[in-house]
Amino acid sequence: MTEYHVDGFRYDEISDLLQTNVGAGWGFCQALTNTVRFLKNRALQNAEYWPSEYSASAPSIVQPANQGGAGFDTVQHDALRSAIRGAVQSASSGQPSLVNMDSIQASLYPPGLPQSWNAVPCIENHDEVYTGRNARIPSLADGSNTRSFYARSRSKVATGLLLAAPGIPQLFMGQEFLEDKQWNENPAGSNLIYWGGLNTGDKSMCDQLRFTQDFIRLRWNQPALRGQSINAFYSNNLYRVIAFHRWIDGQGQDVVVVASFNDAPFFNYQLGFPRNGRWAELLNSDVYDNWVNPLLIGNNGAVYANGGPLHNLPFSASITIPPRSILVFGIS
Repeated sequence: MTEYHVDGFRYDEISDLLQTNVGAGWGFCQALTNTVRFLKNRALQNAEYWPSEYSASAPSIVQPANQGGAGFDTVQHDALRSAIRGAVQSASSGQPSLVNMDSIQASLYPPGLPQSWNAVPCIENHDEVYTGRNARIPSLADGSNTRSFYARSRSKVATGLLLAAPGIPQLFMGQEFLEDKQWNENPAGSNLIYWGGLNTGDKSMCDQLRFTQDFIRLRWNQPALRGQSINAFYSNNLYRVIAFHRWIDGQGQDVVVVASFNDAPFFNYQLGFPRNGRWAELLNSDVYDNWVNPLLIGNNGAVYANGGPLHNLPFSASITIPPRSILVFGIS
């Protein structure tokens, strides 16, 4: 911590540590987290503790040690990863396939944790996409061509949902620019990150990187995307559309996120909104395809929530949703 100036630690298999060291494991975790906090109070301590989303012990893992907890700050959030990856895979099977948007809706807020920032969600990690295991998102999105419009657009939706969800998003190396190769620890192998694609102007990779950079910038500029509050008010498995409202309690700063895995665009799609008036289109993933997309489908910069109540919200708007896209609207 003093020589390498790390920002924190991700602790491997805390669940196994506790199970195989009954009686001593909990005290060890408390001593470890207390020591790290003494050395660098702001260091993030992230526990791989998979029972976290299904066990009553989850809150105690992230409780301070002086209150009887293990003293970790965060845990890995498995449910959202499974839901998003499942939706991407189902969408890749063609338009007739059913895509479980309800699963994403149910997993956006990390279950069983006191604060949303206690969770570190991801859609790829070193275990998930290790060589011989599961595909990286571009391959999951289109197994026949990881640079196709289908692969590019579905990858943007997956990364966008991660960055718009509550918690501290974790990007796996290369995810930000459409890396499609599985990972392993052999530096002499053929699974190295393809940095050369950015240097030589691989258009798909450069566009994906721009999208990821802009979405991260949007998180900085829109505090609601980093906050606690979320209302996942709409999910439609048939149309493959999900929408959720995020805000800051007592301040507003509302945003509405709309995502679609549908292969066709929607025009005049009726959707509930929490406040009336003009909502600026802060981000539209369709613009990043072949940047700047000459065939952009969007909302001309804004929508107007002047309609009546819908989806348990007091107002509604008619919006355009591009195929396989994610949109973010902000009250203006």
